[in-house]
Amino acid sequence: MTATPAASAATVSRASRPIGFGNLLLTEWTKIRSVRSTLWTLVIFAVVSLGLTGLFTWLTMRALTAGRPGARAADIGADPVAFILGTGLGLGQLAICVLGALVITAEYSSGTIRASLLAVPRRFPVLIAKGLVFSALVFVVGEAVAFGSFFIGAAIVHSHFPVSLSQPGVTRAVIGSGLYLTVLGLFALAIGSLIRHTAGAITTVIGLVLVIFPLLGLLPDSWGAHIHAYAPTVAGQLITADHQQPGQLLSPWQGFGVFCAWTALLLIAGGQLLQRRDA
Repeated sequence: MTATPAASAATVSRASRPIGFGNLLLTEWTKIRSVRSTLWTLVIFAVVSLGLTGLFTWLTMRALTAGRPGARAADIGADPVAFILGTGLGLGQLAICVLGALVITAEYSSGTIRASLLAVPRRFPVLIAKGLVFSALVFVVGEAVAFGSFFIGAAIVHSHFPVSLSQPGVTRAVIGSGLYLTVLGLFALAIGSLIRHTAGAITTVIGLVLVIFPLLGLLPDSWGAHIHAYAPTVAGQLITADHQQPGQLLSPWQGFGVFCAWTALLLIAGGQLLQRRDA
């Protein structure tokens, strides 16, 4: 049966009609949850974070009880919340770095990014939708793991350093840990959008988070201290402490704002390159 000109025109019109942003969000959610690496990476993140929090805090408290040298009683007492959250989440965050890079680079590796860009010729909404869906997922999981890590660690250190959510700054620090992980995931996604290759993006993100940014603290004089303080993840981690330490140049919320600004700039750069480069 031959299609009439009117029917053909209607079909073309429907095909060329732009996809609504709501449908784009649903599409990105389907992509993320249908990939097995997403589930396994989040499981690894939760297991590593919760497990290492329990193990490291228990070993530290055991050493402190035995009076062994090297037990950092003064450092822990100054900020027990940062100690609890830093033990497991400090390594667990690497899983978020990997997942953030994979969310976009895996599409380039498989070629599925072409279908998304054909459906949304302006391209930038694809990155926005991907970022919103991914950040919502990491926020939920990150907050759950952050509170779980805190309750595990607080129960272990309670005999030496009683700490609870009712104390000033503690709830903000725990919630801030989930916020930090969320922005860290977007930071990794932005790096992935710039590099587009999985191995290169993951290596770059982990190298920046674990090596480059911490080493900036070795720079001399006051200018070195300022460069280190304004490094993305160094500034962002301030939100995970329950109070501002002496000598810190930024408050917790100021540091988190700096991290958000760095991430936003990288996402904008990634969006610009997404518009200009071929998939």
